[in-house]
Amino acid sequence: MEDLAYNKRPKNFQQFIGQTHLFGKNAPLMQLISKRKIPHSFFFGPPGSGKTSAAILIAKTMDYPFYTFNATHFKSEDLRNILKNHQNTLQKPLIFIDEVHRLNKPQQEMLLPIMENHQALILGASTENPYFALTQAIRSRSMVFEFKPLNTKELRQILEPFALSQEVQDFLIQTSGGDARAMLNLLDCAQSTQLPLSIELLRSLRKTSLSGTSELDTHYNLISAMIKSIRGSDENAAIYYLACLIQGGENPEFIARRLVVLASEDIGNANPNALNLANSTMQSVAKIGYPEARIILSQCVIYLCASPKSNCAYLAINAALDYVEKHSNEEIPTHIQQFHENYLYPHDFGGYVKQRYLNKDLKFVKWLPKGFEKTLKEWLDKIKGV
Repeated sequence: MEDLAYNKRPKNFQQFIGQTHLFGKNAPLMQLISKRKIPHSFFFGPPGSGKTSAAILIAKTMDYPFYTFNATHFKSEDLRNILKNHQNTLQKPLIFIDEVHRLNKPQQEMLLPIMENHQALILGASTENPYFALTQAIRSRSMVFEFKPLNTKELRQILEPFALSQEVQDFLIQTSGGDARAMLNLLDCAQSTQLPLSIELLRSLRKTSLSGTSELDTHYNLISAMIKSIRGSDENAAIYYLACLIQGGENPEFIARRLVVLASEDIGNANPNALNLANSTMQSVAKIGYPEARIILSQCVIYLCASPKSNCAYLAINAALDYVEKHSNEEIPTHIQQFHENYLYPHDFGGYVKQRYLNKDLKFVKWLPKGFEKTLKEWLDKIKGV
């Protein structure tokens, strides 16, 4: 029996709600779809944000036969049969693979000639960025597009046809976490009972549906809580959320990748060894797996919590990228261009010599007096005579 979320899928892109950065009238991806020039693509974003619906609409708009797979039980033979059936037809198929980050290397290698020879249009979807799980060969033949959680206005648009009271709408929206499918599934369950639709009914059904760790919690709420706890140096809270993630079956490599990013974004040069440990953690858990990986992750989380915090590197590169985007490339001083004779080699002057490296006095790095970063800044000030 088809559920409410399935029945309410948009029939065309005019009915598609959300992701205007991708499917708005003047969005680049929408332009490619309308011209039938869309590349092999992978969508990532939270559950219920429209990834599968978008793939179905792309197939409909481009008049491609639509075939769907799930990477957890992907069979190469099934795909070969589909391609064989379309071998002598004018229509190429659209192959949609959900949970694409779970494809193993041989399965990805099987896709390469299909993508290379354009035997089919390959689209994939994942709740996490598939970049790290895809091989370089796959990435070079495709593009990755991010789907964002639906906002309150967009979720309210989805609920408009149901003539619900304001308080019921508000409850459904506030408890959805931006997941339109979860919101409609809860409404569907409530409407399938013989009871009056009320906040109390919705709340009781939601408690039942949330027993255990949901995919949304695992990938977004819990990982967010763990990262924010580490950033806030609360080791007990961070370990609690790590335990919830592990108990919920979260991929240890996914957790480790987030810890690597945090080590650079939130600790940086205040403790440079944090990045080394996080990277070692990522490599170790990839080879070892659960249950032992839990210990490695725990060690790393506690270390990151106890490290001094600095977002200097994060702010510096963002400021520099913003400047580069808004200004044409600055002219490189002649003496530091390749093979120029007027370049002063610092090692000939004891390790430092004053010379210009930019024609403008640009400042992007804002040092923080924390941990080892303070030592680095003091050393720079000393050799520069500041």
